Amino acid sequence: MNAQRSTQPSPPFTWRLAMGFVGVLIAALTSGLNGRVIDIALADVRAGIGVTYDQAIWFTSAYQAAEVVAMMIAPWFAVTFSLRKFALACAGGFMVCGILLPLLPNAPLFILLRTIQGLFSGALPPLLMTVALRFLPPSLKLYGLGAYALTATFGPNVAPSLAAFWTDDVSWMFMFWQVVPAILISMLFIGWGLPQDPIHLDRFKQIDLFGMLTGCSGMAFLIIAITQGGRLDWFESPLFNGLLSTAIVCLVIFLINEWFHPLPLFKLQMLERSNFSYGLMALAVVLVMALAGSALPSNFFGKVEGFRTAQFAPLALTIGLPQLIITPLVAALLSLRWVDCRWLIAFGIALMIFASLMGMQITSDWARQNFWAIQVLQAIGLPSIILPLLMSATSVVAPPEGHYASAMFNTVRGFSSIAAGVLVEWFINHREQFHSNVLVNNVANRPWLISTPISEQASSNIPLLHDGSISNTENIAGFITLLKHQAIVLSLGDSYLLMTGFAVLLLLLTVWLPKRVWPPQTRFQPAMTK
Repeated sequence: MNAQRSTQPSPPFTWRLAMGFVGVLIAALTSGLNGRVIDIALADVRAGIGVTYDQAIWFTSAYQAAEVVAMMIAPWFAVTFSLRKFALACAGGFMVCGILLPLLPNAPLFILLRTIQGLFSGALPPLLMTVALRFLPPSLKLYGLGAYALTATFGPNVAPSLAAFWTDDVSWMFMFWQVVPAILISMLFIGWGLPQDPIHLDRFKQIDLFGMLTGCSGMAFLIIAITQGGRLDWFESPLFNGLLSTAIVCLVIFLINEWFHPLPLFKLQMLERSNFSYGLMALAVVLVMALAGSALPSNFFGKVEGFRTAQFAPLALTIGLPQLIITPLVAALLSLRWVDCRWLIAFGIALMIFASLMGMQITSDWARQNFWAIQVLQAIGLPSIILPLLMSATSVVAPPEGHYASAMFNTVRGFSSIAAGVLVEWFINHREQFHSNVLVNNVANRPWLISTPISEQASSNIPLLHDGSISNTENIAGFITLLKHQAIVLSLGDSYLLMTGFAVLLLLLTVWLPKRVWPPQTRFQPAMTK
């Protein structure tokens, strides 16, 4: 069976179909919120279940690996079993797992069910893109892609506030149960709104089973390796080296297989289209920058100020909540034929660079008000980048190729989000250690800078006496804390510099790769390249 036979003609767009799309959107946003909320409040979950830190890390690794694996294969199964039935099954399974998880008695069972929930969760975002590309008319397609963009901009920045609410005001168990009302509503909308396609079980005759085994195994090993790398001491660990080597071998074999398979999971030939390959690379880069909006301020307030999540969560909301307004406005702007999406991407990159340059000025005296301008710039910049690049990439995707594009985009999105988190955390820790060593060496070589001849003048800023002895333990402890805080602040300044480098890289990609595209609803659109 070829790709054309696997995709049915699009039905007329009606309010009923619109409600089906909203149902898939709710399910996709809920799945994203669930994963992020649990990650933020992992300490509370660990305390509630009564497990060790090493066991709790597997909660995240197993879930994230299962999520990305599902993103790779979900579009294939959605075409095979019909989009409507597959969406209902995944949403229902996701909800049932959420109900049962807090009730499990031990860590192994929890990890097993959390992995199963990750499979159901990862299948939902690809369905959102598939529905947007297939069912929405050209005049609404950009708004559908904007809804998909919310899964990368809205959910991650709303999650800290939700996590703080459940852990501080209700119970950690409700972090899992919060999915129930949203998924029930989404299933009602999906079941009523999405049309029922024929089931194509004959696709199993050409199933890419070898690709599924090698691709899913390779991706799972890779994600487990990078998420466990910090605990295993990276390349010093034989387990990490074994996971990474196996992952690379499996993924290379997978890509070779996909190039020649008649009904692949990934249609790699689509990468020959510059706009599509640009979209994948740009998405990976922008997700690293998107993470900075919540990760860097939370590191500052959590490690330097000692705040709980509830105290700095509003900062992330300044990025998340405006997306509900800014994203449709960007979609409306892109609908104008005279607007070149590449210029809008460049505008968004400029805002992100400006925000990062402001962040590089961070000091230990900063408070929440110092971050507001940075957050506002990122709130405008992110949708100004993500939505135009989605428009650019999908402009060269034919309707029968929608499920291929969905699988590739969501796999890159899922893996890049995880890799971005690991990269930022590793970079902050690495730079913190570097700056700690530099500060300690400077203090050791210039002890007179922290010495005072009068013992009454000793403090946490000047903890030593003139003879080099410690004034008291309280002062030296305070000085060590100040030294640690200063190292963290310097590492965050370096992280903002890193974000500037990613923004410049994205700008270079934007200048080099993509070609001009026009809004989907315009009649005179250039012919699709091969």
